[in-house]
Amino acid sequence: MAVPSRTELVDHLIRTRIAGDVATPRENNLSHYRELANGNRYFWLGLEFGDRWTDEQDVLAVMAERCGVDEDPGHRHGQDTIDPELTVDGLERAATLLRKAVVGKQRVLVATGHPGGLLDVHARTAAALEAAGCELVQVPIGLTADEGVVAQMANVAMYERGATLWHTHSPQPMTEILDALPQTGEPMPDLVIADHGWAGRAAQYGIDTIGYADCNDPALFLAEAEGTLSVCVPLDDHVTNPRYYEPLTAYLLDAAGLAQG
Repeated sequence: MAVPSRTELVDHLIRTRIAGDVATPRENNLSHYRELANGNRYFWLGLEFGDRWTDEQDVLAVMAERCGVDEDPGHRHGQDTIDPELTVDGLERAATLLRKAVVGKQRVLVATGHPGGLLDVHARTAAALEAAGCELVQVPIGLTADEGVVAQMANVAMYERGATLWHTHSPQPMTEILDALPQTGEPMPDLVIADHGWAGRAAQYGIDTIGYADCNDPALFLAEAEGTLSVCVPLDDHVTNPRYYEPLTAYLLDAAGLAQG
């Protein structure tokens, strides 16, 4: 497809609600910020924050700066937002890491906990990197996590249970992969491209990581603020049609010099 200009992509993000006025309500965002601040590990997405983020207002401040949610702590109900300019900024920072991966012929691991929304974004990125000479990490066969299995299709690692690909925030599938690689004689990845707990756990292991994150998933934004996560791209991670992400992917790959004619 044609690569959109920055202005065209911003307009598209707003129109499809990938950014701008997103579907995630303010109440949901604030409850997740509070849960993270209260130490609920489910919302830490595989990261370790210690006691550094125990005030939900501090979490809100980071989310306003890096994601574009409303900064007013008095706004408790109704609509919330993602700044589309920050989304595109994140894509451009991600593109820098993709270019670095190609130049260095790096080993790259791609994974998603949101196959219903972001699978095609990840699969196209993986295919472009492989075509450019990167080595894509092959997930060892037989890994299990959370009463399911760690599957890999189109070079994207996912969580499968009961013959179905599942949406998961859990970091455990990524933990299983990263622990298994050295046991099978395989080197660790140089770069991980992922979301949810897959991205958080990879970053916690000290690996350069690009993470996609929604406005109700603050952990990856905090990790980017602390320097643990390399790049966090803010977006609604499950809009009404996954094809709405295609212009975003085209922009990313073009910015990285990976656009295919």
